[in-house]
Amino acid sequence: MSVVSAFKKRLALPVTSWQICLLAIICGFAAALLLVLFQITIENIQHFYSSEAFQYISIDWLSRFQIPILAVVFILLLSRVTGYQYIRSGIPFVLHRLKVAYGAMPFRNTLNQFFGGAFAIASGFSVGKEGPSVHLGSASASFLASRLHLPYNAIRTLSACGIAAGISAVFNTPIAAVVFVMEVILREYKVHIFIPVMLASIVGSVVTSSLLGNEHSFTFFAELELDLIFYPLLIIFGAVLGTFASGFNHYLAKTIERFQHWHIFNRLLVAALITGALSHLVPNGMLNDIGSIQNAIDNQWQFQVLAVFLLVKVLMTIAAIGLGIPGGVIGPILMIGALTGMCGSFIAGHFLPAGEHIASDLAILGMAGFMAATLNAPLAALLAVVELSRQLEIIVPAMIVITVACLVAGQMFGNRSIFIMQLNVQKLAYRKSPVENSLQGIGVLGSLRNQLTLTESADNNQARYHLANNDNNALIINQYQNHERQNCFEWLSFDDKVPAQEIVVRQALLPLSSQATLAEAYLALKDKRQGGVYIYQRDQSDIIGVILFRDIQAYLQEGKIS
Repeated sequence: MSVVSAFKKRLALPVTSWQICLLAIICGFAAALLLVLFQITIENIQHFYSSEAFQYISIDWLSRFQIPILAVVFILLLSRVTGYQYIRSGIPFVLHRLKVAYGAMPFRNTLNQFFGGAFAIASGFSVGKEGPSVHLGSASASFLASRLHLPYNAIRTLSACGIAAGISAVFNTPIAAVVFVMEVILREYKVHIFIPVMLASIVGSVVTSSLLGNEHSFTFFAELELDLIFYPLLIIFGAVLGTFASGFNHYLAKTIERFQHWHIFNRLLVAALITGALSHLVPNGMLNDIGSIQNAIDNQWQFQVLAVFLLVKVLMTIAAIGLGIPGGVIGPILMIGALTGMCGSFIAGHFLPAGEHIASDLAILGMAGFMAATLNAPLAALLAVVELSRQLEIIVPAMIVITVACLVAGQMFGNRSIFIMQLNVQKLAYRKSPVENSLQGIGVLGSLRNQLTLTESADNNQARYHLANNDNNALIINQYQNHERQNCFEWLSFDDKVPAQEIVVRQALLPLSSQATLAEAYLALKDKRQGGVYIYQRDQSDIIGVILFRDIQAYLQEGKIS
């Protein structure tokens, strides 16, 4: 066996290996560099209309109205060149591709995501960077893995590594990035995936910190100083957040469903008009980072101002995401949660003696609770706010708010993750049967039988001779040509029911690429529930091994290949 074949065979197995860890580091580095380039692109676009990034207040209202429209024109022109069918992007699309293509991303979708997302964020649409970061991270990693013709299960793992590196690169939160990938993207915890994802996340954070600095955007939050007397109030606050998150998800999904049949030109133009019009009312609504929350805390905005800001941000987010602007939803969700918490601080002050930093405290707890309930990702939300705020003291109160918010949203309103709701509305596949999910984790290279005895057009007498002289450590494979003069293979064996008569049984072998997993082998054989597939590298006539249906059954029943 060649060194390359041994390398790929190791990757095909669901185990932690130095091979997959090395590739995870490489993919994490590539994803981080792409995300750094993405952030630089956003800043350069903004410098076209403002000397400082994200300073929409200093721009006159007419310019704020025109900027989203100009961004939509560019996005539509790019989509026209690449093809409107490649406009889908973001986290729901990545979830879909992980199920149907092991995370491999079409290049045109990635092109639309990079430039479309950059223009959307730079132009004040209420979308976040995490959507493009997930898409671009997955695309960069899966592109490298596909070019190396790695097994599909390894491509899926490396795609997850790219996602973790991308999130870590954008938010500088390596721990939260790992948990987000396992809890939201893959929705499974397995050690052989967890370790390479951690390595990629570390690389993403280190690369970004080295090139762009090591500052968190949440460090302005004051140290949490909630007394125990406030904890019962946190239960009510969590219930409010869960209810609010359910309503937000519902109306966002309804907006997508209502307008998805509109032409992309009409949808994006309406989103631009809504964003531009609302920016006249609240210029800060065009901000996608948490800096506006710092401004609100420092200047002690009044309740009425915060309430209007909250309403505008919700409307702008539903319009942008619901009508198809390329970008993520988590950034706006964090702002909405923070604004909800700050509004709640005014109400809390009427019932309990509020501390000096009550607005800051409830803002960060609101971010945690609203994100957890909206994404149905409690652990990712908890670690995100802990890591971003750098406050361990927030863990217990955040757990109270998150737990109540998720329970109320799920149990009382039947709320689900906004990503799953988007996939359902858009009719994008994201589910596989439990059998396929299990079999996707192991590549055919890690489970094939490669001790073969090849014959050519053997008749029954020749077949009996080969079978009788077989030491039971090899399979007898017969090669023949069909009526189209194409090479075909069949598996020869004795009939187990009548061994004395030595009846030769011939079962056709179906071709399957060496990149495939046991899931593809199972799907090819499940109807007949017998026979097998032969594995080839590049040419279908070059057989390198065989997997029989009984091997797949043994793996499902015993967890190992017989």
